[in-house]
Amino acid sequence: MIFYEILKSILMGIVQGVTEWLPISSTGHLLLLDQFIHMDVNKEFFDVFKVFIQLGSILAVLVLYFYKLNPFSMKKSSEERRQTLSLWGKVLLASVPAGIIGVLFDDQIDGVLSTWYVIAATLILYGFLFLWLENSRKKPKIHSFSQLNYKTALLIGFCQTLALIPGTSRSGATILGAVFFGASRFIATEFSFFMAIPAMFGGSGIKLLKYSLEKIESAGGWEYPLLFSGQEWAIMLTGFFVSFIVSIMVIKLLLNFIKKHDFKVFGYYRIALGLLVLLYFGFIAR
Repeated sequence: MIFYEILKSILMGIVQGVTEWLPISSTGHLLLLDQFIHMDVNKEFFDVFKVFIQLGSILAVLVLYFYKLNPFSMKKSSEERRQTLSLWGKVLLASVPAGIIGVLFDDQIDGVLSTWYVIAATLILYGFLFLWLENSRKKPKIHSFSQLNYKTALLIGFCQTLALIPGTSRSGATILGAVFFGASRFIATEFSFFMAIPAMFGGSGIKLLKYSLEKIESAGGWEYPLLFSGQEWAIMLTGFFVSFIVSIMVIKLLLNFIKKHDFKVFGYYRIALGLLVLLYFGFIAR
């Protein structure tokens, strides 16, 4: 029944909104959630649904940071507009490596590495990396985006390519990289948020385009102007708006959290979740 699918969509949107911005892997959480509240839809639609609700998370960043990211605001001085354009240049440069690898190898990566044991392994591995980084962390050198140069932005971008492996966490890989290369926790987290805009818009756009073209081709032409049924739109839009609202709250909470705490709690959480995935899929679900 559509009512139950809407409820499941709400839960998926909540999980997406929370886990997209915390460095704990949205893929791992959605994998587990799907085992317990499996949506009664075909695999192709579910794959599109997961991509679509990510756009709600991205919209949250654009809304929260509209002024900061708007280089054409008349309320800014010419120097502030120049700095905003420079920030966008760094964000776009950092997005190039993952963009190239994603376009060339996304299907192969999804086909080969989208398994529960890869997700469990990356959850645990990056959990230990967070603990190691915090235990060996030196005093940060980058406390503002003007101090973040293009070379460092590109290096953080290479770290983002690791997030193409399921279970890694895009925010986890970029935050780890930024902190490792000298950024403060706050700058690392905000830069990770900004990098998500081109990365997720690009990735989501490509997957939605592929789905649309495949559906049109299978139908023998443009017979589906909206591509989805009314019920499918209801499911997707519900997840989208829930993801948007939850993302706004989580982003604010995370920024307040890292002002007083480090990332160790996320390291411990990732290790625990990875072990849970191993236990469930390796023994219980067999």
